[in-house]
Parts: sequence; structure tokens; C-alpha cells
Amino acid sequence: MSHSLGIAIESLVAALLMLTIAYCMLLNKRLKCLKADEHSLKATIGELITATEIAERAIGGLKLTVRDVNENLRNQIAAAGSLSEQLDKQLAEGDNVLRRLSRIASAARQPAAEPLAHAHAQAQAQALSPAKAVAAAAQAFAERRRADGIAA
Repeated sequence: MSHSLGIAIESLVAALLMLTIAYCMLLNKRLKCLKADEHSLKATIGELITATEIAERAIGGLKLTVRDVNENLRNQIAAAGSLSEQLDKQLAEGDNVLRRLSRIASAARQPAAEPLAHAHAQAQAQALSPAKAVAAAAQAFAERRRADGIAA
């Protein structure tokens, strides 16, 4: 009986060893899958790190571009302000020239014969030569224009 008890125990141990070997094979298979998943996870993490580095470089480039655009825009705004001031000055000067031209045109519309007649009468009264009479008339005309605020 001791012999059959020994065989039973040995058989039981052999069966347990077989179960252990089968379980180890199952664990080995699962560990291989886990290692494969680990490698794919490492590859995914590596790709994510690479994408993150590329994104960081792109963000740095965008920041530089924004700074450049901001500086360029600031310069263009300053240039536009300067140009606006120049245009305002030129418009004011144009208005001044237009007012002066209007005064000259209105003065030209007035009868020009009146100062000439007055100068001619003075010349005849003084019995001056014709050249002196023309000079006196021109002088009277110039004095009249200066009195109106228009330089002749």
C-alpha cells in the first residue's frame, strides 16, 4: 500500500507540475503580449515626444513671427501717423494757397482801369513823360494791392 500511496502522491505531484507548466506557458504568452504592447507603447510615446518637440519649435517660430509682425505693424502705424501729419500740413498749406489765389482772383476782377486812370491823371497834371506816368501807375497799383493784403 505504501507503494500505491507513493505512486498516487507522485502522480498528484506530476499532475500539479503539468498544471504549473501549462500555467507558466499561459503566463509566458501573456508576458510576450505585454512586452509587445510595451514596445508599441514606447513607440507611441516616442512619436508623441517627437510631435511635442515639433509643436514646441513651431510655437517658438510662431512667437518670433508674431513679434516680427507686431514690430512691422508698429512701424507701419508710425509711418501712417507721420504721413497723416504731413498730409494735414499739406492740406492746410493748400487751403492757404487757395485763399491767397481767391483773393488774387477777386482783386483781378475789380476794374484795373481805375488805378491806371488815377495815375494817368496825376501824370498829366504833373506833365510827366509817358515812361514816368507808367511807372507812377504801377507804383499806385502796387500800393493798392499791398493795402488789400495781397503782395503784387
